[in-house]
Amino acid sequence: MLEKIVESIRNNKTILEKKELTPILTFIEANSFKNWDRIHSDIGEDSAAIKFNESYILITTDRIRTEFVENFPYGAGFSSILVSIDDIYACGGVPLAASLIISYNDEDKGKKILEGICDASKKFHVPIVRGHTKVRGKNYELSSTMIGEINKDDYISARNAQVEDNIILTVDYDGKVGKASKYYFDTVTFKSSEQVLKRREAMNIIAKKHLAHSSKDISNSGIFGTILQLIQYSGVGANVNINKINIPPILAELNYTLDMYIKMYLTTSYILTAPKQNCDEIVEIFEHYGLTANIIGKIIKTKNLLRLNEGDESNSVDVIKF
Repeated sequence: MLEKIVESIRNNKTILEKKELTPILTFIEANSFKNWDRIHSDIGEDSAAIKFNESYILITTDRIRTEFVENFPYGAGFSSILVSIDDIYACGGVPLAASLIISYNDEDKGKKILEGICDASKKFHVPIVRGHTKVRGKNYELSSTMIGEINKDDYISARNAQVEDNIILTVDYDGKVGKASKYYFDTVTFKSSEQVLKRREAMNIIAKKHLAHSSKDISNSGIFGTILQLIQYSGVGANVNINKINIPPILAELNYTLDMYIKMYLTTSYILTAPKQNCDEIVEIFEHYGLTANIIGKIIKTKNLLRLNEGDESNSVDVIKF
């Protein structure tokens, strides 16, 4: 199994796409204007943080893939809000409002995009306050910007994983396979606002208690793509025990293998790193709020390196350097 997982990660196109962003981020870091008097944290974070009195204003931006927008317009509209929502919650914040850019050339599909956006807006109690819309566009485009807020002392960075931290994976097991892809685990659309917001409140509690050093929500690059981004931004490595990654029962019943599961975009799911003494409390908080969490590995010193093992760290395999 270990060899199969190693090859799966090395050949994962979405992970390789994320790796290709490195020179772009490096260029922006080196050449853009900096204002550290107002900016607390920027590129590499799920949500950048702008200083505002005793709080941080949070901001994140996401783009939905063109083929998804064209083929599943309602789902794309809904997802444009969902993906940005979880970027805000990943750092412990609370979403405030969203702005969108939309382009389409089919009126019926455009209506479905807007319906998805509005349904997600109501689901997560986040108003749409600005946008730019092109109704006769040459291409289908959909991107969102979300703002949020957090007390400045509570902000959880994606760039602060510490050597010897435990790595915690938390997932909402109450889900179903999405219509658009077998690699989309939907834990949101069929739940009430109260249910989806309660699960995300767990991140607010962990942030207020200052229990975690770093966190990221699991992106479309899956569990390991998310871990790779986190260790790259933090300048550390990770050693993960694949036997600690449990497949949700509903997916196991559908004969999903670990190789399939680690490629999935898991809505309502997070990777956190935390000191050993805080991990039991973090797991208890997640479980109280309806999520399943467990320790799957440890942060190591070797920069940008992902290692895997099957329970024996001395027999770990070096997988990829990000």
